[in-house]
Formats: sequence, C-alpha cells, structure tokens
Amino acid sequence: MARYLLRRLLLALPALFGLVLLTFVLARVVPADPAATLAGDAATPAQLAEIRARYGLDQPLWRQAVTHVRQVLTGDLGSSIFSGRPVAEEIRFRLPATLELTFAALLLSTLLGVPLGLLAALDHNGPVDHLVRLLSVGGLAIASFWLAIMLQLVFAMDLDILPLRGRIDVALGPPPETTGFFLVDSLLAGRPDLFADALRHLALPAVTLCLPGLASIARFTRSGVLETLQKDFVLYARAAGYGRVRLAAVYVLRNAVTVTVTQIGLLFGALISGAVAVEAIFDWPGLGTYAVQAILSADYKALLAVTLVVGVVYAVVNVLVDLLQALIDPRIAEEGR
Repeated sequence: MARYLLRRLLLALPALFGLVLLTFVLARVVPADPAATLAGDAATPAQLAEIRARYGLDQPLWRQAVTHVRQVLTGDLGSSIFSGRPVAEEIRFRLPATLELTFAALLLSTLLGVPLGLLAALDHNGPVDHLVRLLSVGGLAIASFWLAIMLQLVFAMDLDILPLRGRIDVALGPPPETTGFFLVDSLLAGRPDLFADALRHLALPAVTLCLPGLASIARFTRSGVLETLQKDFVLYARAAGYGRVRLAAVYVLRNAVTVTVTQIGLLFGALISGAVAVEAIFDWPGLGTYAVQAILSADYKALLAVTLVVGVVYAVVNVLVDLLQALIDPRIAEEGR
C-alpha cells in the first residue's frame, strides 16, 4: 500500500509542474496589461515603464517563467500587483472558506447521492428509479446561479429562516482561528452558538453547490449497483437466502462504489470551479471571489497563485481518493504496482 501511495504522489508532480507553466503562459498571453491596469488611464509612458520594471514585466517571457517557477518551488507566491499584499497571505485567509464550502457540498452530495442511487437500482424501472433519474437530470440541468437566487428568495427573504449572505453573523464575529474552518474552530473554542450560526450561513451555498454532484453520484451509484447485481457472487448470495437489505449493504454496495469514489474525486474539482458563482452570489469570502477580482484587475500573480493552489488541493484529493479505492478493493493496489 505504501508503494502504491508513493507512486500516485510521484505521478502527480509532473501534472502540477505542467499546471504551473500552462497557467503562466495563459495568464500572460491575454491582451490585458497588468501595468496599465495598475497605473490607471492617465499614466504616462514613463510611469508604465517604471511599473513594468518594478514587477519584472519588461523581462522576456521565458525569463519571467523561470523566475515564476523558482519562486513557486521556494514557496514564494509573490505580491498582488493590485493590492500590494503578499498573495500567500490572501490565499491563507480565503482557502479555508472555499474548502469548507466544497467539503460540505461534497459531503451532502455523497450522503444523499449514494442511498438514492442504491434505492434506484434496487427498484430498477420502478417508481423510485424513475423519480431518482428525473431528479438526476434536473440536478444537472439547473443552473447554480439561478438555484442560489431562488433559495435566497425563499429561505432568506420570504421565510427569513436562513441568512442571505456572508459566512457568519457580523455581531458574533468569527471564532478564534485554529484551522480556518468556522465549524471546526467553533467546536474547538467551545462556542455552540458560533457553530450554529456558521452552519446556518453554510446551508444555502452548500445546498446550491451540492446539487450537480448529488445527481452525478446518484447516477454512478445506480449504474454500479445494477452491474454488481448481475455478478455470480450476488446470485449465489441470493440463493443462499441472504436478505435484500443485508445483500445490498454488505456485498453489493462495497463492490459497486469504486466507480462512485472515482467520480467523487473528479467532482471535487468541478465543485471548486462551481464555487466561483456560488461565492459571488452568497458573498462567501473564498478563493472564487478572489479569483474574480484578480481577473477583473488583471492581477496575474494572484490568478496564478489561485490556480496553483486549487491544482495542488485537487491533486491531493485525487491521491486520497485513489488510496480510498485501494482500501475498498485491495486488488487496485496490487494492479498499480
């Protein structure tokens, strides 16, 4: 298992290196000029030249790329061209908010999607199956920004039972920072009032973000269970008199969720990208809103840092997913050697 984990980690390194180079090139070939954006419309050519020299924008592209890679390898993400603050500081402040939202949405998608997919497969072509398939199609078709606005109108404005936006009530203030996750930090600080308020603020954006993932997980679980139900060992267990519930929970589900686990890892990246619109609508102070600000201000340093951090998180999550798959089915680790 250790060799399998090490092999997966080593395979992720070239992908991350390619991500660093690719995002650098894409950020520099866009027509926006960071120096012109920072200097303003009334800047003189001399002022523009000074700003380009200060931030190294007057250097050849290959030299800027080498400098960027060297800085990344040493952990230096540079300073924001727009705000002047260290990008690493901004990332450290905003990353936990995005991860908390993404993990909450992924947890909801998994806890709801797997049972729905299992029930749909066990009731193949029955009413439950048709209902789950209808919900899956609807979950993939509904635009997240529209759903977010509808949830705000109903639960925040009409019923007034959940907050409209933000991460926590301003009057209460955030909990003492330990992990950056408000739910965890509230429990560590012994503040159930902060935990409840943070959970209420998290509810609407997490539900909005989880819907496409829920639909995908339900579909893949249903497909995996249907395929597993045709296996010989399942037919033998049925003949041996195993009950329907025990057969599904003990034998079928474990052998059917390997494809679902893979899909969960892929969904993590989709949820982070989908969080951009959700964070903007709910005023959630995460990486999504920071990336939008970086794009609008042509702050390529911040944009490169956000892309790199998201890529690293995505790679780590996929390595963990591969490890979980190997724990569920040890044959995967044997084949990966």
